[in-house]
Amino acid sequence: MAEINLAALLGGVGLFLLGMTMMSGGLKLSLGPALTRRLRDWTHGRVRGLVFGSVATALMQSSTATTVATIGFVNAGLLPLGQSLWVIFGANLGSTVTSWLIALIGFKFKLEAAALPVIGLGVLLHLSGTQTRRGAAGSALAGLGLLFLGIGFLQQGFASSTEHLDLQRLSGYGLWSLIAFVLAGMLLTVLLQASAATLAIVLTLAEAGVLPLSEAAAAVIGANIGTAVGILFVLVGATPNAKRAAIAHVAFNAVTGIVATLALPLLLFFIETLRQALGIGPQPALSLALFHTLFKLLGVTLMWPLAKPLTRFLKRRFKTEEESLGKPRYIDRSVAKTPSLAVDALHREIARLGDIILEQSRRRCLPDAQNWPNNNPFPTLARAIVAFVNDLNQRPMPEHTASELAQLLRSHRYYDNCHELYGELNGLHGHIAALAHPRLASESEALAALAADLLWQLDPARNDFQAPAAELLQTFETPYQALKAGLLQAGAAGALDIEHMDQLMNALSALRRLLTQAHKAAALLSTLSPVPADIGETGDNADGNDNEGHDSSKHKAHPSDGN
Repeated sequence: MAEINLAALLGGVGLFLLGMTMMSGGLKLSLGPALTRRLRDWTHGRVRGLVFGSVATALMQSSTATTVATIGFVNAGLLPLGQSLWVIFGANLGSTVTSWLIALIGFKFKLEAAALPVIGLGVLLHLSGTQTRRGAAGSALAGLGLLFLGIGFLQQGFASSTEHLDLQRLSGYGLWSLIAFVLAGMLLTVLLQASAATLAIVLTLAEAGVLPLSEAAAAVIGANIGTAVGILFVLVGATPNAKRAAIAHVAFNAVTGIVATLALPLLLFFIETLRQALGIGPQPALSLALFHTLFKLLGVTLMWPLAKPLTRFLKRRFKTEEESLGKPRYIDRSVAKTPSLAVDALHREIARLGDIILEQSRRRCLPDAQNWPNNNPFPTLARAIVAFVNDLNQRPMPEHTASELAQLLRSHRYYDNCHELYGELNGLHGHIAALAHPRLASESEALAALAADLLWQLDPARNDFQAPAAELLQTFETPYQALKAGLLQAGAAGALDIEHMDQLMNALSALRRLLTQAHKAAALLSTLSPVPADIGETGDNADGNDNEGHDSSKHKAHPSDGN
């Protein structure tokens, strides 16, 4: 009774994994930048996204590389989540190329003889230009040789072991046998952290006649579900978009795996019929490669009607406080159909926008600014407002409504300027602390505290918001000019470090300009019909969660009142 050659088996798995890593890494270096540049341009629509994901994964031999690039574009706002799902589904489909490489080449040639020259040529190319595309291509070629050498050792490991490793005894228990092999494929993939290695082992066992075709197909299903189990680790400490993409990958493989397991007899019957129609002999590895492709195509078919509901579901999950606060509360497509109501809703939303940026700016004026959360929902809400206005402009409206809309847009622009200046306030109190001049540092702290109080007075979401007094800015201007003169005089006398002085003056100048823009916005908003008193009380988001942690989620009282 022949036994399994364990050394050859372990060596084969190791060489296969090393070859896959080298081939994937080399192809990513040589092809990755070009493919990444094309990602955004070539993925518009379901079919194009699917094709791009498949081709990119087939070329780079790494669905992970394609998925990571896709997530990067989603995080940068360059690729919508719904569009990215099809690239991810395409990456799953493209991963079947490995099965075809093994089935069509791995069992047709004397692999050791073919692999060694390929490895040698690849290494020579790599050494001839380590940091070049030629070197990367050489690394990929050497990886391909190692991959086939690993398959050769796997074949040796299982050679003549049919009697010793009689896995057919585990079949014959119907659905329970299939489930057992699905779980075995999952476990092996999780342990090896590579579904390709599991596929190589399964195809080798099937080709050697050790593993029945139906159980081998079940193991293939398990290997693909195993990749979904591994990707769950992405959820730990990942960005919301990375988590959403990971869940989409899991959903694809889990749904497809469950359906394929239940429909396995039908799928195998179809493959057998197709094999006979094409006149192909009984080649288990080829049948499994065909099954793997059919399995992935089944997943694409299943996800076609589910993609939009899945996208909507994912967008409602893993929300950051930033996204929740940045979600519009008052404007949507339905309200845009009635321009007069739309302008009132827009007034509320822009008042919220002003509250967000003025509250953030006020916090940076406070000594404990570093202790506040660093979330910034302003850009998300500002983009939603612009999209709403673009929709609203397509509809006819009365002259009075159009005039109010113009004023609101000007207010929006002022708050947008505030947001740009807000970035220059970062580290304000750090610059003050760096001053080696107690009197000027104390005056700077007092000026920052005054600015915080003025920003509260200019906040359109406060309880008693009204038209700001014309002289309000002068209360800041007078001490600002005095402090500026003192800083310049101390700097000229050598009492201050010029770099620290310059940084502080730039921050105070930005604060002065920010107050001016906020004053203009407040003056404009105060001329419009007042926003109803429930601006902050109707602010539950669409998911029914209160947006805690920001003053815009409630009616604003003065900070000195304990709010």
